[in-house]
Amino acid sequence: MSKVKYYYDPETLSYKKIERKKRRTFKYALGFLTAAALFGFLTVFITSQYVESPKEKALKRELVNMQLQYELLDKKMDEASEVLASLEHRDNNIYRIYFEANPIPEEQRKAGFGGINRYKDLEGYDNSKLIIESNKRIDILQKQIVVQSKSLDEIATLAADKEKLLAAIPAIQPVSNEDLTRIASGYGYRTDPFTKARKFHYGMDFTAPRGTPIYATGDGKVIRADNRSTGYGNHIRIDHGYGYVSLYAHLYKYNVKKNQKVKRGDLIGFVGSTGRSEAPHLHYEIFKDEQRINPTNFYYGSLTPEEYNSLLEKASLENQSLD
Repeated sequence: MSKVKYYYDPETLSYKKIERKKRRTFKYALGFLTAAALFGFLTVFITSQYVESPKEKALKRELVNMQLQYELLDKKMDEASEVLASLEHRDNNIYRIYFEANPIPEEQRKAGFGGINRYKDLEGYDNSKLIIESNKRIDILQKQIVVQSKSLDEIATLAADKEKLLAAIPAIQPVSNEDLTRIASGYGYRTDPFTKARKFHYGMDFTAPRGTPIYATGDGKVIRADNRSTGYGNHIRIDHGYGYVSLYAHLYKYNVKKNQKVKRGDLIGFVGSTGRSEAPHLHYEIFKDEQRINPTNFYYGSLTPEEYNSLLEKASLENQSLD
């Protein structure tokens, strides 16, 4: 119930009721509502500008955490890049040089990132630059890792081949030093024991008693074990692969047969004096790509430096050969 208000009229010396006009009442009401709406708008505006809602606070914390995670990711990518760069350096300057393979060019390691903009979908956000740069670095790292992985696969294959090559090269003396009487003749011009003429001697003659063991100087397959080669008598030829063939001549008897696979150090025959020979000895030759080469370059696998120097000195003497 609204209050009734009165006013005192001095002319009539009485109290009269105050009559409120409807127009004025409407004006007051409209003014009040306008002020209330303005106050409410200002309150909402100020609150939205200077006071964060719980949802906004949660989103802001999430954004800060995301930026921190990207920074940590960037740091990890720096560390991964350093490790990968070190591996690439060793790959090009150690592994590939050792295995006689060409280094991988830098442009090949980082190729394939030109052309279209593959990061267009990541543009237009507050942190687009950070996100795009991180994605670029990850893509580059992935590319480099793939290239390096393939390179290491190649190195593993080369290493396996290198191991086979090292085992195949005829790298030991075919007659043990304890069984050796002397080195009768080396590679080079020598005096022929039968004609006394000076001619080129294509192998090395190891003087040893008849029946002295002869050993395969490298892994391979026996391709000949017969006496059907002029002057060599009973002889053995071993194909070591990679262009290498070793020949053992004037044998007393064989311990292997044709097509048999042998390992370095296997007993393959015994010293004799068959064929064109003046005395019991082993005539030993090495072929590389069907060309005879000096066997003295291939004894690193069984002799000490002192023994090897002594062998070189004796083999270099221009004396008479035994075949």
